[in-house]
Amino acid sequence: MSPAMIFNIHLVLGYVPWLLCFGAYIWPRLKLMDRVEAQRAIATLHSFRFFGLVFLLPGVVGPNLPAGFAVFAAYGDFATGLLAMLALLAVRRPSIFWPLVVAFNLVGVVDLFVDYYHGTVLDLPALAGQLGATYVIPIVYVPLLMITHAAALYLLARPLSKAAPAADDKEAGGGLSSRRSPSSAR
Repeated sequence: MSPAMIFNIHLVLGYVPWLLCFGAYIWPRLKLMDRVEAQRAIATLHSFRFFGLVFLLPGVVGPNLPAGFAVFAAYGDFATGLLAMLALLAVRRPSIFWPLVVAFNLVGVVDLFVDYYHGTVLDLPALAGQLGATYVIPIVYVPLLMITHAAALYLLARPLSKAAPAADDKEAGGGLSSRRSPSSAR
């Protein structure tokens, strides 16, 4: 098998275990969580996207990794990670928190779609070895990022419950239920 074929198989199959795991363990819990807590959990995962700057490190990636892929992927991940961190810091200020949640998800989705586009146009599968140690990012990490972006956007678009929110839910920007995690009671 060619390196390009192996990369493409890995890319597609990277979604299978994450979809199975997400469907069995993560999604059932996210749906039951308070709106704020669900978005905080997703933002926490995406806050690690600052790591995408690794695509710019010589010695970690090969010298022939196309700059057209590496630069956009690095800074798109970095921007998404920073926006997710800002959302986490703004959790007690709903007027700031919710726009940041929308922003990190939109920036993150655009980043991933543009990275897939650049990867296709620049024939990244044929250059998969140039990813070096970062090979694991598009194969293992990106599928989870894409799935959680879809979940976050779905949760954002889902209508609010008709039940009146508890007073402390309004303060934290929630509203679906008074079921709260211990971390949100601070």
